[in-house]
Amino acid sequence: MDIARQTPEGDVPVGAVIYAPTGEILATATNRREADRDPTAHAEIIALRRAARRFSDGWRLSDCTAVVTLEPCSMCAGALVGARIGRIVFGAFEPRTGACGSVFDVVRDPAVLHKVEVSGGILEPECAALMTEFFELHR
Repeated sequence: MDIARQTPEGDVPVGAVIYAPTGEILATATNRREADRDPTAHAEIIALRRAARRFSDGWRLSDCTAVVTLEPCSMCAGALVGARIGRIVFGAFEPRTGACGSVFDVVRDPAVLHKVEVSGGILEPECAALMTEFFELHR
């Protein structure tokens, strides 16, 4: 949540942290779509890129954990699976675009070759409050 609070003005406040199997933080990131004018600049994508540069197995983040304040969308869920992430932990469920069980279930689809452990709703009220506050100011 502290990372999400660092999101640039005008971007949806989402924070992501990638942990190594040892518990070491490999990368942190916030949403930057508006700031970077980049539709792929979601917190998860940026954190994956940064973590892959640091982790010893290159782009394969096997046994690593992604912690995100908001349920990943289909783009981010697909990227997390593609990076062979071991676990996804997220805060608030995303009822419009969530792809870890809310709208889609990209990470647990039977056709997906890499299986990911998913835990959702962790600190959900606090994470959801970040979203509510943001959208109350921007609508």
